[in-house]
Amino acid sequence: MKITKTCKAVMLGLSLLLAVSAFASTKGSMMLLDNVMVGNQSLKAGDYSVKWDGTGPNIQLSIMKGSKVVATTPARLVDSPQSSSNDESITTTNPDGTKTLSGLQLAGKKYTIQIGQESADAGTK
Repeated sequence: MKITKTCKAVMLGLSLLLAVSAFASTKGSMMLLDNVMVGNQSLKAGDYSVKWDGTGPNIQLSIMKGSKVVATTPARLVDSPQSSSNDESITTTNPDGTKTLSGLQLAGKKYTIQIGQESADAGTK
C-alpha cells in the first residue's frame, strides 16, 4: 500500500517535470534569405536550427546546420508584448552592404532573441 502511494507520487512528480520542460523551449529554427555574419562567422542563406543555454536573460546561442554547430554567439532574451506568428530572422545591413544577424523571433513565443555581444552586455549594466 505504501509502495503504491510512493510510486504514484513519483509518477506525478515526473509528469509535472516533463510538462514544465515542454513549455521551457530552448530551441527553434530560422531561415536565412541572405548570407549573414554572426560574430566573425559567415552563414550562407538556408535553413538552420538554433538552441541556447542559460536560464536568465543572457544566453549562449548555438546555430546549427543539421547536427553540426556552425556558429555560437552571446545573446539576450527580451520580452515582447505579443507572440510572433512565425519564425523570423532579423538582420542589419552594414555600411559595406554585408548583413549581420541581429535577432530572432520564434513562432508562438513572447520574446525576441537579440544577438551579439552588445545585447548580452546590456543586461549587465
